Amino acid sequence: MRVVIRLSAAVLLLFIGMSVAQAASPTPRFDPPRPMIIAIVDVETTGLDPAHHEMVDLGAIYVHPDGRELGRFLVRIHPPHPERLDPGAAAVNGYSPERWRTLGAVDESEAVRKWRAFHDQMARADGATVTFAALNAGFDQSFTDALLRRHGSSWRELFHYQILDLPSMAWGQGARELGGAALAVRYGIEPETRDPLRHTGESGVEFNLALYRAMLKAVASP
Repeated sequence: MRVVIRLSAAVLLLFIGMSVAQAASPTPRFDPPRPMIIAIVDVETTGLDPAHHEMVDLGAIYVHPDGRELGRFLVRIHPPHPERLDPGAAAVNGYSPERWRTLGAVDESEAVRKWRAFHDQMARADGATVTFAALNAGFDQSFTDALLRRHGSSWRELFHYQILDLPSMAWGQGARELGGAALAVRYGIEPETRDPLRHTGESGVEFNLALYRAMLKAVASP
């Protein structure tokens, strides 16, 4: 009986000690979630392999989640290895070294410097986390990461690890044909031009933004 009483007293003292420690501990602090903005992106390249080919055109429009535009960044880029150009890519985006010189293209390091400055300005405006969004998200993410890594940065330094894939959003709304042309028909928006002299990062990102807004509208008015 004495042993039982002693053990019970020890347990009681343990609970008292835990209660005192908890009362003395500061209340856990939970920071409110940071606001989010979305960077809708489109790129043009010299081919399909981000380990070999390079970016020649970048369009990025930063928006609030409700689609209101915050700012846009557009730049043409001289690739370090224009000789790697795939003819199929040139047929899509009209790239040639001579044409890019007349259009005011800059070298990669200057493009990265300008984009980082613009990105930081957009993120600081709201203290926001930036989420990457694209129509061909895997392609665009891989090429932007390759570009940034060649110049001492990385995709992950700029963006949240989750990606907003526009065709996946459309799939969730019942779309089963996920190409840009099919989605344009479904959502009643103008398709992106197929003219290689007008098919740019700018034309692509404007289409992506129109698609994003159309999908938001479809959610609001089912």
